[in-house]
Amino acid sequence: MKVWHSYGSEHSMNLVMIGRFKDVRNAEKARELIGSITEQVRAEPDHYERSPHPENQRYTDAMLELLTSSNTHSIGPTELEQFLYDVHVDVRGNEVMITTDEVDVSAFLKVLLDKGARVEVYSAHDYPGTGHGRGG
Repeated sequence: MKVWHSYGSEHSMNLVMIGRFKDVRNAEKARELIGSITEQVRAEPDHYERSPHPENQRYTDAMLELLTSSNTHSIGPTELEQFLYDVHVDVRGNEVMITTDEVDVSAFLKVLLDKGARVEVYSAHDYPGTGHGRGG
């Protein structure tokens, strides 16, 4: 008889990230950039899924062009996999609201900060009743 022990995560963070911008235009630009990066990563998922291969720790030419043209220089190649996660992005006035069950969200934080947001991040499990997150 063999006994198997493992560790698992349910990815139930219920994370809320709110980027507050000085104006609506900058909030919309941040949402558009998140959408563009997500689209590019989804076009090349084999390259950006977590892998021990060194070639996957580099940007593709298309991604490098996108990041350079958007003046985004803080996101590393290994963080781009985060754009494949199940993440919901919404804009309400001058706020960009990001909700996800993941905890690895540094790439989204960097986009918001790079585009001028003041950012609040919390688990809606610990702060229910805010109107954000699952069951918010």
